[in-house]
Amino acid sequence: MSIYSNRKNRDRFRENFSQFDRVLTFSVASLLIIGTLLVYAATRNWFASQGLDPEYYLKRHVVNILIGGLLAYGTTLIDYRLLRAYTPIVWGLAVIGLIIVLIPGLGSEINGAKAWISFPGGFQIQPAELAKIAIIVGISMILAEKRDADANPTDQDVLKALAIAAVPIILILLQPDLGTVVIISAAVVAIIGTSGAPTRWVVGLLLLAVVGGFTAIKTGVVDEYQVARLQSFVDPSADSQATGYQLRQSRITIGSGGILGKGLFNGPQTNGRFVPEQQTDFIFTVAGEELGFVGSSFILLCFTLFFIRAFAIAKRTTDLFGRLVCVGVIAWFAFQTFENIGMAMGLVPMTGVPLPFMSYGGSSMFANLIGLGLIQNVHLRTR
Repeated sequence: MSIYSNRKNRDRFRENFSQFDRVLTFSVASLLIIGTLLVYAATRNWFASQGLDPEYYLKRHVVNILIGGLLAYGTTLIDYRLLRAYTPIVWGLAVIGLIIVLIPGLGSEINGAKAWISFPGGFQIQPAELAKIAIIVGISMILAEKRDADANPTDQDVLKALAIAAVPIILILLQPDLGTVVIISAAVVAIIGTSGAPTRWVVGLLLLAVVGGFTAIKTGVVDEYQVARLQSFVDPSADSQATGYQLRQSRITIGSGGILGKGLFNGPQTNGRFVPEQQTDFIFTVAGEELGFVGSSFILLCFTLFFIRAFAIAKRTTDLFGRLVCVGVIAWFAFQTFENIGMAMGLVPMTGVPLPFMSYGGSSMFANLIGLGLIQNVHLRTR
């Protein structure tokens, strides 16, 4: 009976997996494989020189991918339309986690942001990543209800959706984590714009973001280290020993790769540990140096294929809730990818956000693969 049951489960897994969108699967699998190699390249020499296990980050990264893969697959097993019932639970857990990180003695501060909950064994959780999913699914649920009844969302519906997003956003600002707030805000605006809500809301939110950001800098609401990042973006010599140094080294590392790169594991800048946090927020610098223009272009191609295919799935579904969820996930990944790669190349200010599917980090990897699972879920129920 046990053998029969196991065989039946394997057959079901193969059947479900074969129905996944192949372009999405190929693009994400490629990014995961390349990212794993780059994380190893960024950490092996450094750990070996300290007398530590050179495969420490590699092993943890692979474990994160395996756990994230199970979460992604689990996300596809339940019809995404039934997720509406679980949305308040996910949102509540995210808010509780965001409150916990702000409590002295419970939250851990890394690089100026108090955004992690630490557990024994070096395991950490970043509740803001869970909040991204909760906000996207939550406001999609609110804005899709009216359209299910053949009516566009009203101003009251938009206000409800914004209230759902506002609570986690305020808590994330208190950490402070401005990069994550910008990403969530982009997803919120994209969902509202797609829902059929009055256009004035999209225009108003964009203007509010610009005015709010400018006011925050002028009034001192933004922390000093975040102001230093903006100053270093304008003038890298303004903070030559910290942010400015990291930006200069990032540009040098990417530019040194040339067309074909120095070769995997052979990057002098990477092996010399000239770029801090290279396995996380600056993973693209490893690709630029060791894989060169060709390898970096392939990474961008994989992201492009992912976004094109995800847009096609969002457009094809006739269910507004599924479409809004897809659009929210796409906006999240697209803005975060642009923000990360632009930061590494010196095109946008430093924000400290990981590159989806590639950077080291458990919480971000779990959230990214759950986001993939949501899009695959919509695809499976649309065919």
